Amino acid sequence: MVRSLWTAATGMLAQQVNLDTIANNLSNVNTQGYKTQVNEFKSLLYQTIQTKTTSANGEQKPVGAQVGLGVRNSAISTSFRQGNMLSSDSETAFAIDGKGFFAVRGQDGNTYYTRNGNFEFTLATGGYMLATSDGFPVISTAGQPIILSEQYNPGRITVTKNGELCYPDAQNTPQLIGINIGLFQFANPNGLERLGDTLYGQSVSSGQPINEAVSNNVERSNVMQKYLEGSNVQVADEMVNMIVTQRAYELNSKAILASDEMLQQANNLRR
Repeated sequence: MVRSLWTAATGMLAQQVNLDTIANNLSNVNTQGYKTQVNEFKSLLYQTIQTKTTSANGEQKPVGAQVGLGVRNSAISTSFRQGNMLSSDSETAFAIDGKGFFAVRGQDGNTYYTRNGNFEFTLATGGYMLATSDGFPVISTAGQPIILSEQYNPGRITVTKNGELCYPDAQNTPQLIGINIGLFQFANPNGLERLGDTLYGQSVSSGQPINEAVSNNVERSNVMQKYLEGSNVQVADEMVNMIVTQRAYELNSKAILASDEMLQQANNLRR
């Protein structure tokens, strides 16, 4: 009975983490570039009560008896399916159609990756720099911050589907200026470290970033100007998952109450 108490307690703890994950998904339903997280569970070790043996009369017992000791959260994976494309009036709003990530340079000098393309041009030394809303520089395919000289008007910059920046000439025809927005992929995007603010960090599990501009082994993504990628959270699915989680939590709590009543009755037998 004490074993059943601990087993049910592990179920309640696991479902609490599951509910926390669902709540985080719902809270980010309007976060640009957010990707849904999903809990994965695994059973704990089993305790052998009876092995495959024979009875006192020599009868075969081909089936043993093992009791599970509960459950735990094994991982929280991320679903990187495409989010909805949301139209924007900003010329520096970009959405990725494909598996790629934008790269940005953090304050610590490290490179981070995101699907949130809500960028803007800010004043920088010698011109205008393409940056995130937090001021992090956006990285080009060459691995450097994207900085335009003062001769360019940032409001007239257009971007092709390959991420190439263009500027109109005297005839108002867009011309390439030799700068490309960097797009990067990972062999295992689920191995990326989530850092908050829709930023991801490279890890051993994710592998090295693959630069789409120089790799022929990946399917290239497309950049869509004046669009933003919304979150891929499905509210109806999350609400159903929340109901299932609540019911599972309730069942585990009832198992604890049942074990407690059985222990109480066992204690009363001594009176």
